[in-house]
Amino acid sequence: MQERSSVADLVTVLRRELDRYSPGGKLPSSRALVDRFRVSPVTVSRALAQLAAEGLVVTRPGAGAFRARPRPSAAPAGDTSWQEVALSADGAADLVPRSVDASGVLVSLAAPPSGVVEFNGGYLHPSLQPERAMAAALARAGRRPGAWGRPPMEGLPELREWFARGIGGAITAAEVLITAGGQSALATALRALAPPGAPVLVESPTYPGMLAIARAAGLRPVPVPVDADGVRPALLADAFRATGARVFVCQPLFQNPTGAVLAPERRGEVLRIARAAGAFVVEDDFVRRLVHEDAGPLPAPLAADDPDGVVVHVCSLTKATSPSFRVSALAAHGPVLERLRAIQIVDTFFVPRPLQEAALELVGSPAWPRHLRAVSAELKARRDAMTSALRLNLPEISLAHVPSGGYHLWPRLPEGAGGTSQAFGSGGESALASAALRAGVAITPGRPYFSAEPPAAHFRLSFAAVANVGEIAEGVRRLRTACQEVWGG
Repeated sequence: MQERSSVADLVTVLRRELDRYSPGGKLPSSRALVDRFRVSPVTVSRALAQLAAEGLVVTRPGAGAFRARPRPSAAPAGDTSWQEVALSADGAADLVPRSVDASGVLVSLAAPPSGVVEFNGGYLHPSLQPERAMAAALARAGRRPGAWGRPPMEGLPELREWFARGIGGAITAAEVLITAGGQSALATALRALAPPGAPVLVESPTYPGMLAIARAAGLRPVPVPVDADGVRPALLADAFRATGARVFVCQPLFQNPTGAVLAPERRGEVLRIARAAGAFVVEDDFVRRLVHEDAGPLPAPLAADDPDGVVVHVCSLTKATSPSFRVSALAAHGPVLERLRAIQIVDTFFVPRPLQEAALELVGSPAWPRHLRAVSAELKARRDAMTSALRLNLPEISLAHVPSGGYHLWPRLPEGAGGTSQAFGSGGESALASAALRAGVAITPGRPYFSAEPPAAHFRLSFAAVANVGEIAEGVRRLRTACQEVWGG
């Protein structure tokens, strides 16, 4: 983290000093910058690379860095208003408009302003990521024979085998495709399994990114309520009968956002109901590697108990590593595998081989189990810290379930808190999110997690994207200030 800060500081200084040099003028040598600012050569190299990326500096190997010449004046802006007609007309005949709303996804992807506590993040804080292990794995991968060549379209056999062993059951390496992250795998699965205009059953609430994928593909998400034990089988059966759907998307383990785990007695029932409906279950096993230290033995993936090919399984390395380490697996049994394979190849060709080789190096290294153990302990500590802080500072909110895996909590807002109707409903969520940001903490409103009208107002709080438990305590104190502003307490 210190190195990252030094790079930013050096970039700021050099950017400010560029006016001292005429266009094309040479900057001090890297050695001179190292001596002057007392930083490492790596810091200087990264700072110059950032300035080059901004178009402010030109670097020439063996010659040094030079101030870039001014860019020519931008051409006059064209008239793009015709696109409004073209884009609207394109979907005029669609049964379900294929509009793309990324707002629910961007909430957890966009970094908040400096100084804001990040309770809305969807990935591990850099201090929790295995940065050294990933860097070492990438360096070793780059030296492997053929590492920069074209990989097999389905993925490296050894990596497919590793994912297959992790899924278990009868899944073999031949039934696994390597994909570029879980979002890509889900998009491939939905395109393969449902035609535009078709209904697709989803948990309610559920991951906004999946709802965005479905709607962008012209599908119609139909909610099936979730409780503390996962999806409710009787309602799932009712939804299949009422809609004729042929796909159900679920997260049986530490569901996003509720944290629920599908109860043992419901697992077989969900598969039986889907099989009777002639439908597929898309299992998004997104945080299996983010189990908490006190979780106990985990249930196997649904795919491990599915000899009939009902389940299309998605799992990923991204959540347990870095948002940029986009390596995942898509597994299926039976003829559907060929359709999944064809769509995957048409959409992306393949995952870059160096990244696949790096994944193999990482998961095969002693650093990998050490990293998972460290994250498991840290996530439990952060979950406990956030839970305690909420109960101390915000006893008004309801925290019905505290998960033993994943990276977030799902509090419910009180109805009529402070005597104001704005304390609940989507308006209350938006008001609280805005007030929280003013107080210096970013939270995620619950409304985007529902494909239909929500039964109550919620918000999601991530404890993985912050620096430490101290920041969690400070973030909850700021959230209390925001609640007092909204509720008038």
